[in-house]
Amino acid sequence: MARPPVCKLMDFGKFKYESALKAREARRNQQQTVIKEMKLRPKIDPHDYETKKGHVVRFLKAGDKVKVTIMFRGREQSRPELGYRLLRRLESEISELGYVEAAPKQDGRNMIMVLAPHRATKAAAVAANTKATPTREPRPEDVEASPATTVGPAGNSGE
Repeated sequence: MARPPVCKLMDFGKFKYESALKAREARRNQQQTVIKEMKLRPKIDPHDYETKKGHVVRFLKAGDKVKVTIMFRGREQSRPELGYRLLRRLESEISELGYVEAAPKQDGRNMIMVLAPHRATKAAAVAANTKATPTREPRPEDVEASPATTVGPAGNSGE
């Protein structure tokens, strides 16, 4: 503690206003984490698997996390290794785009694995999003003089 004690007199309204500005700026700079979900079944057709894998690849390229869920029904519940094998196959096929954030684990009737994009992939997606939303340039018809400043034909001042 300081000797003698130091006290600062403040304008509380100004303090509240500045702290609200800081909080708003912090909210604007934070990143939203988006988790997309892809549901599969253990007995999935090869073409359907490729389609679902394509969606997962698209999500990872966009910088989103992907929760892959394998749904077991009936007798399929007695063979969880089929779902585990399917998730490992998906993991190996998309390894250049992302990594496994949460390993496959059984959760009741479902087996869940979470994939996240590599940092470079996420940074590229964020950069692409900022380039995709350019600022609007004024169009020629927007730039033309307003009616108040235009002068009509000679001798006619609009009166």
